[in-house]
Amino acid sequence: MIYRKYKIAFALRIVILFIFLVLLTYAITIPNTYAIVGALLLSIISAYQLYRFTIKRFIEIDDFFEAVKYRDFSRWYSEKHGSKDIQKLHVGFNEVNRTIKEINTEKETQYLYLQKILEVVQVGIIAYNTKTGKILWMNESLKESLNIPSIKNISFIQSRKKELFNVLFKTNHAKEESITIDIENEKNKMLVSSSIFNIDADSYKLVVLQNIEDTLNKNESEAWKKLLSVMTHEIMNSIAPITSLAETLKGNIQETIDNPKQSLMVTEDLYEGIESIQKRSEGLMKFAKTYRSLNKITQLNLQQIKAHELFQNINRLMHPSIQAKGVLMEYTIEPQELELEIDSYLIEQVLINLILNAVDACENISDSKIEVFAFQQVNGSTIIKVSDNGKGIPEEIIDNVFVPFFSTKKSGSGIGLSLCKQIMLLHKGKIQIQSKEGRGTIISLAFL
Repeated sequence: MIYRKYKIAFALRIVILFIFLVLLTYAITIPNTYAIVGALLLSIISAYQLYRFTIKRFIEIDDFFEAVKYRDFSRWYSEKHGSKDIQKLHVGFNEVNRTIKEINTEKETQYLYLQKILEVVQVGIIAYNTKTGKILWMNESLKESLNIPSIKNISFIQSRKKELFNVLFKTNHAKEESITIDIENEKNKMLVSSSIFNIDADSYKLVVLQNIEDTLNKNESEAWKKLLSVMTHEIMNSIAPITSLAETLKGNIQETIDNPKQSLMVTEDLYEGIESIQKRSEGLMKFAKTYRSLNKITQLNLQQIKAHELFQNINRLMHPSIQAKGVLMEYTIEPQELELEIDSYLIEQVLINLILNAVDACENISDSKIEVFAFQQVNGSTIIKVSDNGKGIPEEIIDNVFVPFFSTKKSGSGIGLSLCKQIMLLHKGKIQIQSKEGRGTIISLAFL
């Protein structure tokens, strides 16, 4: 209806202009100077009015598109002034602005929502320009996982942690895979995947990193419980035939006692039965002895203890045997008043295991030396390190030393380091190992 009125007004102005032009033509043919001037003025005025009538709409439209160009959707166009068609046009402009603002608000809300999600998830995420290295996005989890500050370009990592840069950013991880990253001399197992996407003419790479060290520890702890349950079941299954054989022998002996003339028990059968029980019992004793210590560790008896007292207890116990082996032993504490909240019995057991392993590693090594060093980090965590200058651990087996029942010693059970790791997990701590074959080993106990 409004645009119909606009068409009528436009046509009327054209008709009026046409009439004035006809009058101008007629005045020229008379000729009459006053008529010509009057008709000319009326024609010019009519043409100007038609021009203003037409161009005003285009000015309004041009002004609106200029605002769109600069993304200015805050402007409000009056819906109560001007002609009806202009008012209708303003209503349309305002509706477009309102819709775009609502879309922008929804996008901002979604962006903030996504941003919060990415900040709280325990997965490291980084997106960066593949050509310039400029970081598009990086969350806190990634900074914590890699122990890096807020940075604007991945060249920072390339210049300071080249090995980390090559493993994480230079290598393409199209499929999710497990890698080991050395962070502050601690090896951490992580899952990494990456993908490349394009925004306009720029290419970006998205890298997703998840620290699975804690998850593996938790799964390993659960596996321990299941393993011990299976072991208990197997032991009970082994005891059953022993019990059965013992009852049979007891019945035969009792029958012989009750009826010595009618039932004569063969001595050889009795001997063979007792021998079978003895052999099976010895096997069970050896089996149970191997795993008994693992089943005891279920809870901690935490107490505050000074580090020097802990080291004194270890030294009293270990000094004679270590001295006999010709190994130099040193203890260092910084600061001297350092205290730990631990189950001292279990941590002593851990340190004894580590020191005995160090002594074995130093066998046939001249000027062999073992150092036990306790200190406190800036973040408040306490570290105890046991280092030796022994033969070290080959790189191909270092990842297996904490696996239950894995041992490189002929007489080893593969329980020692596994037991140490379980004790540290109960303390909510970590045990890390660094070793170079032929140069020695450092094992760190971190109490977080």
